[in-house]
Amino acid sequence: MKRNARFNYLICIYLLGIAFFTLFRIAETVAYCATTEGPDDFGGQYLHALWNGFRFDTTVSTYLLALPLLLLVIGEMTRFTKRWYYAVIHYMLMVFYTVAFFGCAADIPYFCGFFTHIDVAALGWTDSFGTLVSTLFGDMTNVLYLLAYIAIVVVWWLLGRLVYKSTIYNLQSTDLPYRWSIPIAVLLTGALFLGMRGTVSKFPIKIGTAYFCSNPFLNQIGINPVFAFFKSIQEAGKDSNRAINLIDKEEAEAVWREQQEWPADESLEEATLRLPEGTNVVVVLMESMSVAKTSLSRGDDSYTPCLDSLMQRSMTFREAYSAGIHTYNGIYSTLYSQPALLARQIMRNTPIHRVCGLPHALGAAGYHTAFFVGYDENYDNMQGFLYENGFDLVLGERGFPGKESKSQWGIPDHVLFQHVMDYCDSISDRGPFFACCMTCSDHEPFYLPENIDFVPRHKEMDKTMTEYADWSIGQFMQQAAEKPWFDNTLFIFLGDHGHFYKPIYDISLKYNHIPIVFYAPGRIAAHFVDRLAMQIDIAPTLLALLGIEAPQSMLGIDLMHHTRPYAFFSADDKIGCVDGELLYLYRANARTASLYRYKERSTVDLVDSLPERADALRRYALGMTQKSQEMLIDGSAACQ
Repeated sequence: MKRNARFNYLICIYLLGIAFFTLFRIAETVAYCATTEGPDDFGGQYLHALWNGFRFDTTVSTYLLALPLLLLVIGEMTRFTKRWYYAVIHYMLMVFYTVAFFGCAADIPYFCGFFTHIDVAALGWTDSFGTLVSTLFGDMTNVLYLLAYIAIVVVWWLLGRLVYKSTIYNLQSTDLPYRWSIPIAVLLTGALFLGMRGTVSKFPIKIGTAYFCSNPFLNQIGINPVFAFFKSIQEAGKDSNRAINLIDKEEAEAVWREQQEWPADESLEEATLRLPEGTNVVVVLMESMSVAKTSLSRGDDSYTPCLDSLMQRSMTFREAYSAGIHTYNGIYSTLYSQPALLARQIMRNTPIHRVCGLPHALGAAGYHTAFFVGYDENYDNMQGFLYENGFDLVLGERGFPGKESKSQWGIPDHVLFQHVMDYCDSISDRGPFFACCMTCSDHEPFYLPENIDFVPRHKEMDKTMTEYADWSIGQFMQQAAEKPWFDNTLFIFLGDHGHFYKPIYDISLKYNHIPIVFYAPGRIAAHFVDRLAMQIDIAPTLLALLGIEAPQSMLGIDLMHHTRPYAFFSADDKIGCVDGELLYLYRANARTASLYRYKERSTVDLVDSLPERADALRRYALGMTQKSQEMLIDGSAACQ
């Protein structure tokens, strides 16, 4: 018997399992390329996809190995040598992997047919056993896949038996002293938990970890189908991800149709605005930037002198609202012109939703598209979602030099802006570019960089950090003004959401009330706009300015030619809708509503005394929110 036979057995089975998972991945690649008009040239990036596959396969393997490892550690510590005990462990592992391999085999025809891995939606086929059987055996290709799977499993069992026979089959005793077996057991257990996380970074492995380029096939082939399947079940089971039921689908469709028929108003001051073809676009989503922090609300006591100065030279919407109260709401709604769906985290959905938006429209018009964020790009599955939905490049903390990361939120804002600047410099002579940047310094826990030319005016840390974030914007714009691409660039600044301040109502309006700033010196005249605006209006408005047709799936409006009668927004379990005078507040969980004169800061509930006004606000907010969900369900949110 070899020393450390128990642990040697486990390691050999793990390596063998990785080899078989890789075999299925390569087979899926061959099948995809043979049955579709898939990419012939992977640009030398296929090895990176295989590396991602190894990481996901390791995560799945560690879950399969967890119970066997526990039993082997018990056997090692007690010096238990009965053959039946280890036979049970061996057959347990063989069965676990056999089931996992079936998922990989079944995923091949599914992926080739739907270009997505098997998810919870596939369980719908099990409702009818007859339909399931006819689907499996009615197509000869599926029969061939099944036969190939059986052949591979036979080989798996034969090789597994060789490993078993050569390690623990004849286990009689152990000559490995405790001073070695205990550290090895601890080391393997630690490696197991690390494998379950799939990474040593702050956030555990998720679907978006596999996304590393703009090639959708390479991004998806690295995902282990078993991981994807169980992740989709986990996400579907969360209360926050369950389908909303706010209003009848037909009524929601009617609300959407009515918005599409809103007439254009050519008399608006902005109606004649057009930017030259090929104008570059830089969008800055400012963390927690509420109107309440700026001169629009605070006057001379503003925390944002740089942004205030910029607003004085821009077209500034000062009655604008964020879609939700989370960063993922701001990113999703700004870029894809879709509202927040209460507490649903759309970007984290498994499988990843395909939503047509700004990066698709600009990419089709010849723009290079890039997204920058200072912290881990896997947070909220940003990397996976954005690569899947139109971006050529997604760069976050892991793509920056390690020494630049200073806190939980990665690199400070002024360093992040320098990376954005470097990108714009490098790409500006290769055609127009679209760069979107998500700042993060104005978010707890705070980190104030040292050795920079910044002097705060306030002593309180939260105010100081807002001032620092604002100073970073000022530095960025000062440097940008010296660049050759500056005069041909439109800058858009807006909050990803506002900031929580003590509310008057049970929804904090300051958490959604944000500034939206369009800055193009010499091309857009400086003026303040007091019409209602929403984050979902950014994409269609920008495309109208550039003369590019907006995708039909966008739910926002072109603010250059239309006036909003209402603006609506979510705060997790609540939906608010304003018309410039009244605030309609709907509490989704309690299914109760209120109506207030929010401009007067009145707390008198008018929902019963002004039923027609309340119903108009309710119908629009709930109808548009419901319409967005229906588009995700039926696939019409994707590019057609």
